[in-house]
Amino acid sequence: MTTPHAPEAPDPAQQLRSRSYVAMLVLGALLGVPVAAVAYFYLKEVSVAQHWVFTTLPGELGFTSEPTWWPLLPLTVSGLLVGLSLRYLPGTGGHKPAEGFKAGGPVDPRDLPLIVVASFLTLSLGVVLGPEAPLIALGSGLGVLAIHLLKRDAPQTATMVIGAAGSFAAVSTLLGSPIVGAFLLMEAGGIGGPLMGVVLVPGLLAAGVGTLIFVGLDNWTGYGTFSLAIPNIPPFTSPTLAEFLWAIGIGLAAAVVGTVIRRGALALQPVVERRVVVVMPVVGLGIGAMAVIFAEFTSHPSSEVLFSGQDALPGLVEGAAGWTVGALILLVVCKGVAYSLALSSYRGGPTFPGMFIGAVGGIALSHLPGLPMIAGAAMGVGAMTTVMLGLPLTSVLLAAIFFSADGLALSPLIIVATVVAYVASARLAPPSTPAPADSS
Repeated sequence: MTTPHAPEAPDPAQQLRSRSYVAMLVLGALLGVPVAAVAYFYLKEVSVAQHWVFTTLPGELGFTSEPTWWPLLPLTVSGLLVGLSLRYLPGTGGHKPAEGFKAGGPVDPRDLPLIVVASFLTLSLGVVLGPEAPLIALGSGLGVLAIHLLKRDAPQTATMVIGAAGSFAAVSTLLGSPIVGAFLLMEAGGIGGPLMGVVLVPGLLAAGVGTLIFVGLDNWTGYGTFSLAIPNIPPFTSPTLAEFLWAIGIGLAAAVVGTVIRRGALALQPVVERRVVVVMPVVGLGIGAMAVIFAEFTSHPSSEVLFSGQDALPGLVEGAAGWTVGALILLVVCKGVAYSLALSSYRGGPTFPGMFIGAVGGIALSHLPGLPMIAGAAMGVGAMTTVMLGLPLTSVLLAAIFFSADGLALSPLIIVATVVAYVASARLAPPSTPAPADSS
């Protein structure tokens, strides 16, 4: 009996020369405009909601300032509302952040309403997750919607390319660089081989156009930028042997801390999913309790524990001298527990809280001899990010660009810390169950 041949893979060179590919390039460029606009105003509305809930609302209720116990209220409400949306709205609400970034196909536009609702209720009410995963899904869904509106029977390759282009445009506006966004999506999505260029070029074009639109909206609206950036950091010249030894230690420490956070989230995840409406308010209450504990025992606000840490990172690094070692250690513990709880059930991205905790840990260790503050923070960011995402290339690039003024000098230390953290976290991960043998 003749075995049927599998369909041949598309020829990348032939696709690049085709008129349909030129059309995809044009569509990718055009797609960058609405996707960047949607991403910008989504982030703006999240920022407005956060300010209203944690700053304006307490005043309207008669408090002179936010009470120490205040985070308990919005976090519990967030758990209830997100739980109800996941239970009763169609779709999954996007990927589960405890599982990190995983390869996945284009997002079905029908899943977008729940993704937007669940992530908005997560981010705007102070949960310790970031906006990058919802933006990636939002960009992909809008790209798929656009190509389906233009050609309902579009081939699968076109849908994949334009969906990826939408994701590129959305996440690049947040990360502040089309290059970082490209690395993130290629490494997380497993985009490689001969089709890498076919997918990458429209995505980069969409990301470049989207970044221009993002900057233009910033200037036009005056709302400010929502991209990750740090304007003023101490200078760093060249690494020393002591700093390379610290890179090994920071990588090992990040592997342990990150593994504890992820394992806790993965262990709690099935418990929450069984009774999501009942358990999620309890999870939210736990996150709020971590913020209250931190505010009670330090002179710093509860907002350091809440939210993704994206907006707080520049101030943390620039104001590192105003932190005691005890406050930094307590912040790692409280935000780490809150982060693990959030990963278990809410909908958002895992990147920025990991970066923040890594920076806090690195700054705390810099109080010991031989480790400059800026080097400790940079190595902590790179090491903790790769443990939480499992994406070493993206983690190195993200840390280097975030500390761009010193990025070139810090890169060797970031690479060592990141590689050590990546390998050590792989050794600490539970062994995978082998697939059953085929008995046929």
